[in-house]
Parts: sequence; C-alpha cells; structure tokens
Amino acid sequence: MNKTVVVILLFGLLSACSNTNWREASREPAGIAEDPAIQKNAVIEVYAADAFSWRGWFAVHSWIAVKPQDATEYTVYEVVGWGVKRGLPALREYKTATPDRYWYGAKPEKVLSIQGVKASELIPQISDAVARYPWANEYTLFPGPNSNTFPEWIGLQVPELGLELPFRAIGSGYAD
Repeated sequence: MNKTVVVILLFGLLSACSNTNWREASREPAGIAEDPAIQKNAVIEVYAADAFSWRGWFAVHSWIAVKPQDATEYTVYEVVGWGVKRGLPALREYKTATPDRYWYGAKPEKVLSIQGVKASELIPQISDAVARYPWANEYTLFPGPNSNTFPEWIGLQVPELGLELPFRAIGSGYAD
C-alpha cells in the first residue's frame, strides 16, 4: 500500500468519527443534570464530553456548573478558544437551567456532583477561584491552557471538591 492510500484512509477514518459540522451538531440537554425547578439544594456539577470532531478520539472538553440554594438556574463556567484571537475572553460564564447540554454532538458524563450544605459552602470558593483564573484570556489546544486546564485549576484552588478529571482531559496538567 502506498503512502497516498494510507493518508486517504487515515483521513477518512478521522473525518468519519464524529459530526464535522458544528452548526448542526446537537446541543440538546442530556437529561443528567439536577433540575433546578425540583432540586432546591445547592448543586455543583462538573461535566466532560468528547471534544468536537476527530479530537474526541483523544480528548474531552470539561466545564463546571454551580447552582446556589433555591436558585432557578445554574451558572456555567467553561473555557473555549473560539474568538480568543479576536479579543474575546477564553473563560465564559452563562446562566442556564440545562448545564448538561451535548458538547457539539457528544453526550457529557457527570464527573462530579456535590449537593446540599457542602455545595453551599464551596460555591463561594469556586466563584472566588474563577475570578482569579490566571489564563482567562488565553487558549492553546496543547499543552494548555485550555478547557481542561480551567476545571483542574479550580480543583487545585478548592481541594475540598475532590475533583478528578478523566484521563483524556488533555491540558489539565498545565495547571499543576
């Protein structure tokens, strides 16, 4: 088999592994988050989902969601690289009732869930750590800082979380 055939086969395999059109990829809720209309207790959840397209074979994208006691929405914190070169921040924050949305076609898994009094105590510490995140305006796919560097850094600042990201959280070592 010549090199051209190998390259074509490899490209075909990589491009076929996931949705390649981010505009059409699912961003629907996965149905694994605590419903804030029902769950009145404070909640902290961390999610990870396969990275978009072929990167999902090797890496995950991870994010943090917090819901204070009696809040009707979560605050989601995540780092993305889109727009950083145009001056947008890498660290994004938004409110939603569904923090467990598919990551552009990839169903997330819940990496961490803390509820109740412990969550109430840790949410202010998480908010303080988010405000101090040193790479809020930076994004580098490898070695970081990236979407996995952020939750790892928060976990280091708030060790009571006991956060352990998946092995495929490439960039999490950048925070150490």
